[in-house]
Amino acid sequence: MPRVKGGMSTLKRKKKYFKQAKGYRLGKNNLWRHVVEQVEKGLQYAYRDRKQKKRDFRALWIQRINAAARLYDMSYSKFISGLKKAGVIINRKMLAEIALKDIETFGKLVEKAKEAIGS
Repeated sequence: MPRVKGGMSTLKRKKKYFKQAKGYRLGKNNLWRHVVEQVEKGLQYAYRDRKQKKRDFRALWIQRINAAARLYDMSYSKFISGLKKAGVIINRKMLAEIALKDIETFGKLVEKAKEAIGS
């Protein structure tokens, strides 16, 4: 049986990796072993950070809501608890946006939360 070297498939595979490694520095964009390592590591980071991004944004929204709630002498946890008791259904992303862009509306939400918890 004749030997098959698979030149075309190897070339296609290498070309795909080198294309993904474009922009990497030093040998990480032109030395095959380094390219493979770096591209695969980069894909791992990308997968991990797509999940991390969601956590980071939620944390940012909570910080913004907390800062705005404290302007009205209320902690974040009491504010969220009050909103739930008042039956206000609004997610943290929108609350953070309101706190950032429209502080008067946020103040009305704080008043509703205060009424609901009775303080």
